[in-house]
Amino acid sequence: MMTTSSQSNARRRKPPMIPLTGPLRNSWDAALIVIGACIMALAFNLFLLPNHIASGGVAGISIIASEVMGIEPAYTQWVFNIPLFVAGYLLLGHQASIRSLLGTIVLPMFIYLTRDLPAPTTNPLLGALYGGIGVGIGLGIVFRGRGSTGGMAILAQIIHKLTGFSMSFCVILTDGTVILLAGLLLKPEQALYALIGLFVTSKMIDAVELGFSNSKVAYIISDEIEPMRLAILNDLDRGLTKLNAQGGYTGDDRTVFMVVVGQNEASRLKTIVRAVDPDAFVIISNAHEVLGKGFKLPG
Repeated sequence: MMTTSSQSNARRRKPPMIPLTGPLRNSWDAALIVIGACIMALAFNLFLLPNHIASGGVAGISIIASEVMGIEPAYTQWVFNIPLFVAGYLLLGHQASIRSLLGTIVLPMFIYLTRDLPAPTTNPLLGALYGGIGVGIGLGIVFRGRGSTGGMAILAQIIHKLTGFSMSFCVILTDGTVILLAGLLLKPEQALYALIGLFVTSKMIDAVELGFSNSKVAYIISDEIEPMRLAILNDLDRGLTKLNAQGGYTGDDRTVFMVVVGQNEASRLKTIVRAVDPDAFVIISNAHEVLGKGFKLPG
C-alpha cells in the first residue's frame, strides 16, 4: 500500500506544448524520426564508413558490402530494410512495424544524399567514438518519436517471437553476427573498433531517451515518522511518498519515505534528516529521468 502526501507549495505546471495524441503529435513524431535519421546518416558517412567500422545492424552490413563488393551503402540498406519491414509486418503485425516505415525509407535516402561529404578524421578510434555518438543521438531521437529505422531491430523482434529468446539476446545475436563478419571479411581490428562504436551508441541512446537528469531519489527509514515528514515537506519544500514496509529481520512494520530531489538539494536533505533523526537509514541514488509535478513534463 502506498500513500502520497501533497506538497505544501504545489508547483504549477504548464500544459505540454505537444499533445500526447492527435495529428500534431503524429507530425511531431514524424519530424523527430526524420531529424534522427539525418543525424544517423551524417554520423555514418562522416565517421563510420570512411573508417570501415561496421558496428552492427544493416548499416554495418552495408559497410561490409561496400568494402568487399563496392556496392553503394544506401542501396544495400534499402535491399535489406524493405524485405525486413515486410516480414515484420506479416509476422509481428502492423502496429509493431508501421512506425518503422518512415525511418526505413528516409535513413538510406539521407545516407545517399550525404555520401560525398568529406570525412573529418581517418583515425578509426575517433571514427568509432564519434560515429557511435552520432548514431546513438540520432537513434535516440528516432525512439523519442516512437519510431525506428527498421533493419536488424525488426529481425531481432522476429527471432524473439519465433524462438522465445530474450530480446536483449536477440539484439546481441544480430549485431554480433555483423561485427563477426566485419572481423572476418575486413580486419579483426575493425571488429574491435566496431564494438567500441556499438557500446558508445547504446550509452548515447540511453542519454537521449532518459535525459541527463541530475535528480536523486532518496529512501529514508526513521522512527521519527511525523517530524521527518513535516521537515521534508516544510523545510525542504518537497513532496514525499510513504511506503509501508516490514523489517526483514525483526518483522516489524516500518515506514519508508521516498523523496525525489534535485542535485543541489541532496546535501540539504541529508542535513535535514540528520537533524531530525541521527540514526535514520538513508539510501540516495541517481534517478535517470523524473516525470511529474515539480519536475519534467511527460511526453
